[in-house]
Amino acid sequence: MTGPADIRILRAAVRTAVPWKNGGGVTREIAALPEHAGTAAFDWRISLAEVDADGPFSEFPGVDRTLTLAEGAGMDLTVAGERRLVDERYAPRHFPGDRPTGCRLLGGPVVNFNVMYRRASTLARTAVVRGEPTLAVLPGETLLVCALDGPAVLEPAEPAPGPAVELGPYDAALLQGPATVLLRTPGRAAVVTLHTV
Repeated sequence: MTGPADIRILRAAVRTAVPWKNGGGVTREIAALPEHAGTAAFDWRISLAEVDADGPFSEFPGVDRTLTLAEGAGMDLTVAGERRLVDERYAPRHFPGDRPTGCRLLGGPVVNFNVMYRRASTLARTAVVRGEPTLAVLPGETLLVCALDGPAVLEPAEPAPGPAVELGPYDAALLQGPATVLLRTPGRAAVVTLHTV
């Protein structure tokens, strides 16, 4: 079991907006490995992306993506010629990040919770949860929790002592396994499990 000292808090208020690789929007990095690797050298990268206009997505060779609509009406994507409608909030959608992808907004700007990872070296699973789930992080795994809709609280699972960690909207917490925590949220939180292969 791990205690609260092993939880790294990543506050939304300190993130910097960075232009997309292709200049078509802005991204705010939540976490990456290696840390501050940028958009070219990451093993995995988790961010919030703001899309304000129709246009192409950047291509990332060897990278898979999981995109979760957090704000807005959604997007009509075309991935390698195949239509992918993203119009349901908090529903993770997986697609290859190295295929030509075009985006048409369905009703104005959107905010996406974006997970990118190199398929040859990393496995990533994204889920959106609510209520009071217990989250177990196995040895060698990394877990990121991000409050998407309303606040969230992380508490060490028994018998580990320690105070609760409170997350405001878009705040995140990063944990290294092994760990077990209780997540409480009246809204929705994204939970990303990352494992190096």
